[in-house]
Amino acid sequence: MNPTTPELSRRRLLRMLGAAPMLPLGSVAAASLLTACGGGSDDASDALAPSAPVATLGSISFSSMAAPTLANAAAMATNTVGSTMTVNFSDTSKLDFKLAYQPFFITGDLVANGNGGTVLAGGYYDIQNKPIIDATVPGRERQFFSDAPDGTSLLTVPNASVAGVKGKPVFAVVQFEYTTFAQDGKTGMYGRLPSPIGVLTLDQDQATGKLSLVKYHNVDTSSVEGLWITCGASLSPWGTHLSSEEYEPNAFTAASDAQFKAFSKNLYGSETAANPYNYGHLPEVTVNPDGTASIKKHYCLGRISHELVQVMPDQRTVLMGDDATNSGYFVFVADKEKDLSSGTLYVAKVGAGFSLDPQGAAAPLTWIRLGSATSAEIRALAASLKATDIMDVRTLDPQDPTFTRVAANGAIEWIKLKPGMEKAAAFLETHRYAALVGASMGFTKMEGTTVNAADKVAYSALQNCQSAMVAGNALNVPGNGISIPKALNAGAVMALKLAGGQKDLGGAAINSEWMPVDVKALLTGEDIPADALGNTANPDRIGNPDNLKFSEKMRTLFIGEDSGQHVNNFLWAYNVDTKVLSRLMSIPAGGESTGLHAVDELNGWTYIMSNFQHAGDWGGIHNVVKTTLDPLVRANYKDKFGAAVGYLTGELSQMKLAKA
Repeated sequence: MNPTTPELSRRRLLRMLGAAPMLPLGSVAAASLLTACGGGSDDASDALAPSAPVATLGSISFSSMAAPTLANAAAMATNTVGSTMTVNFSDTSKLDFKLAYQPFFITGDLVANGNGGTVLAGGYYDIQNKPIIDATVPGRERQFFSDAPDGTSLLTVPNASVAGVKGKPVFAVVQFEYTTFAQDGKTGMYGRLPSPIGVLTLDQDQATGKLSLVKYHNVDTSSVEGLWITCGASLSPWGTHLSSEEYEPNAFTAASDAQFKAFSKNLYGSETAANPYNYGHLPEVTVNPDGTASIKKHYCLGRISHELVQVMPDQRTVLMGDDATNSGYFVFVADKEKDLSSGTLYVAKVGAGFSLDPQGAAAPLTWIRLGSATSAEIRALAASLKATDIMDVRTLDPQDPTFTRVAANGAIEWIKLKPGMEKAAAFLETHRYAALVGASMGFTKMEGTTVNAADKVAYSALQNCQSAMVAGNALNVPGNGISIPKALNAGAVMALKLAGGQKDLGGAAINSEWMPVDVKALLTGEDIPADALGNTANPDRIGNPDNLKFSEKMRTLFIGEDSGQHVNNFLWAYNVDTKVLSRLMSIPAGGESTGLHAVDELNGWTYIMSNFQHAGDWGGIHNVVKTTLDPLVRANYKDKFGAAVGYLTGELSQMKLAKA
């Protein structure tokens, strides 16, 4: 039988795809082959004849869906997928899969806890693991739950065994960044609750790849003093979930800061119990074979606005997103493989030629060594030092030449380091210290990072390119290498070439083959006057990129948006070889695309994980659509208190292989 005939059997299809590098890539994220092929027969007549030609995987491409409009308001009020993935084979045949979205749950659902009971998905807990109660509506008290699921990792664990799993156990670690409002709809809760992390035990059907939720486990974070605003995440090469704590609390003002005091009250029961130096670090979650997990927090990767880190293939070098105004490129080089508990921290200095022109030249990067440390020693310093022990910080010019004027954390400050406090400053006041030693701290909203290992290129998202990046702005420090003539609010994705043999600016060798050596624009958004729907960034280009993940097998960069300029945020796929940008999914209006994770192969299946946050969080760009969409979003997502955690699925558009 010719492998391109319509009668291709299920077993023949499986064998053909099994010969490809991405074993049945017939399911981009599950539930596909069985549905597509009707279950098929597995008898001997389905076997592939020895003489039949075997095609191998050639390339993967995605069609681009249209952005939804008010003509289909329902599509604007939910996750909408209208893209097709095409698998191209070496014999010129191809296979098409229509993509769809499958949630595991909506936050606020009661889901199985694996012990015969239920647990609230995305629920909040204090330091004693007791539910934190929302009592803002008398008589309707309930446990707080998040409307902002974010970083997600999909992984397996050796010798895993969880009751109720019929196929193979797979685990998803999901962190919840914040909740927008209390249930009264008025009390803002951003950063006022300790972020939870859940471990989902998923049953992977070996015939279809479909993932089904079996158990939800809330991770006990009391050993790391709770978690602060967990945003993007990544999977380490050794199979752990690398979390984040962004917008590190300002240790100089925490005692009077209403947000941090509320966080401390909700976590500890006291407004003064939380130590700001315990937050702004890198948490790491290790999943156990029974679907529970442990957590540790690494204090030696710098106390910055950790968004999403990427560990390079050497399993030592870590490129970090820094989601702040006046942010920088930070790299940590661990002393040992698969161990982030000690190492050396570097920050970049940008050379001449930086621009947002994808056709322009790259700007060189050099590296300032901030210091070497272990997590344990920095944690001890965090417990023993106050901010004023480390440095003197003034918000008004003291007219004293021993102070240095810097731009840090979106403000102009004057700083003087206390004697002998270099290490404490480098790891606990990292933003200020990096600015003090002359790093290029002029990026704005540096979000996700990822790596294209085959080409030795990293990618980094700049959600907005404004304020500190713009020449003449008060926050743009002359000589920092980052200076564009005008703001690009719609943002950009940058490409960073990676190489070894680098030395820091002190002349010492950097022990890594994966250091960024230059940076240039890869993709940019486009600011526009508001269109008829309200978009202020071109909806056919990226707008305010955030989550980034690269698939080595698909040669595709996936981009999730956190846009205040697109009425609906989008999930995009950009093929780095063909340069084709395709819109895969539209997020509910007012929501943000989060939780992106591209998994090339997991027990023979490929997955694209995706969540969203805060549907119906209306801004000025939503004035045209708000009246129509608000009741629809409320009906879909628990009166706007719920959000989805899930993944993209694929199903065959037709039961045949068609000639290209």
